[in-house]
Amino acid sequence: VQLQASGGGLVQAGGSLRLSCAASGRTSNMGWFRQAPGKEREFVAVINTAFGSKDYADAVKGRFTVSRDNVGNTVYLQMSSLKPEDTAVYYCATGRFFARRQSVFDSWGQGTLVTVSS
Repeated sequence: VQLQASGGGLVQAGGSLRLSCAASGRTSNMGWFRQAPGKEREFVAVINTAFGSKDYADAVKGRFTVSRDNVGNTVYLQMSSLKPEDTAVYYCATGRFFARRQSVFDSWGQGTLVTVSS
């Protein structure tokens, strides 16, 4: 499965952005991860595309919402109340397991840059 992430950009603190991740085929679980400058990549959110189960990192809970389209091939990450510390390259990934661990995701998108200005 190939993934194409899009929707990144520059936004002011407090603003919103919606990221999209389009998959070339059916997926089981789609995760969002991010890597800030000088930091390791970290988990953001995950959704099971069949049942709609969701999980979020504490840092984004209540501000970010992960969702899927009816087919399950496109997943979205709605980001609200953005903070400068949300600045990062955001990656989507797909895998067989509903998990936070990056190692269980075997297909990754190219990443999209989100920059939040203060």
